[in-house]
Amino acid sequence: MNLHMWRKALSVIPRLSKDEWDGLDIISRWLIATRSVVLVMTFISAAIAGIMAYRVGRFDFLNWLLLTIGLLMAHATNNLLNDLTDYRRGVDQDNYFRAQYGPQPLTHGFLTERQSWMYAIVTGLIALAAGAYFVVTMGSPALILLAAGAFFVLFYTYPLKYIGLGEVAVLLVWGPLMIGGGYYVITGQWDWNVVLAGLPYALGVTGVIFGKHIDKLQADKERGIHTLPVLLGEQNARRGLMLMTALQYLLVFYLVLIGFFTPVMLVVVLTFSLLRQVWSIYRQPRPDGPPDFYPKDAWPMWFVSFAFLHNRRFGTWFMLGLLVDAFLRSRGIL
Repeated sequence: MNLHMWRKALSVIPRLSKDEWDGLDIISRWLIATRSVVLVMTFISAAIAGIMAYRVGRFDFLNWLLLTIGLLMAHATNNLLNDLTDYRRGVDQDNYFRAQYGPQPLTHGFLTERQSWMYAIVTGLIALAAGAYFVVTMGSPALILLAAGAFFVLFYTYPLKYIGLGEVAVLLVWGPLMIGGGYYVITGQWDWNVVLAGLPYALGVTGVIFGKHIDKLQADKERGIHTLPVLLGEQNARRGLMLMTALQYLLVFYLVLIGFFTPVMLVVVLTFSLLRQVWSIYRQPRPDGPPDFYPKDAWPMWFVSFAFLHNRRFGTWFMLGLLVDAFLRSRGIL
């Protein structure tokens, strides 16, 4: 058991040698192989669904727990399949972007294909078991949600990412599917206002993947991977990233205006100072190398790092606001 590495893998993408990998426990290896640092975004979506359910007095802890486990395992499975697909298609060879900012276990020889498949199968079966519970207890609506989730897990990397639909898939998954669908399996009710209320955070997650795809735009273009930034070009993609962050706040303001959120949700404006800094980065082309102020070990990640930082800060205030909003609503104060 290596608690230090568990914490590290949940906060950054560790860089390590084969000898260091060989000395790790199975949990540490799984956390690194699944890029667990980004699984936090999935946990937040599950938490938002749970808070929304508590807000209307229909929170069920068992359903929320199974939902959270299922979503985390589904996301982890997707990351493992992503690496397997890119490895088998030769994408990660020749020092491709993914292999530069952290270990790609297959490309770097940490895992064999068979071992990676075992990780993916076991992780996927756990996700499937959680989904099957909801199908048995809730029937066909849960089956539709499970099928949609399975579709995105299996086909995000190929072909969706290759034809400019990967970013759209992320928005649909982290918003309507995870938050809207999560709310449904907890409460047994579908609410389009909940779907809309989940979009501010889903847009932040989409911004993270968008930033990553801008960072590797040239490498993807050379390999025939037509992500949305490849199709738009870097300048338009950077503008799109700015638009997505603006929409996060505008949606919150709109939901406060129509009375779905209490004014306490305006706490997200505390992220404005960071937003201005992030926008100053988005306005400029990607630099050829890391500036003096930028951590060298974080390169070649650039736009994705700032998008992740903004999403984490916005998500923190959004969640805190939701907790207070839910408490006030449940007590009939506002």
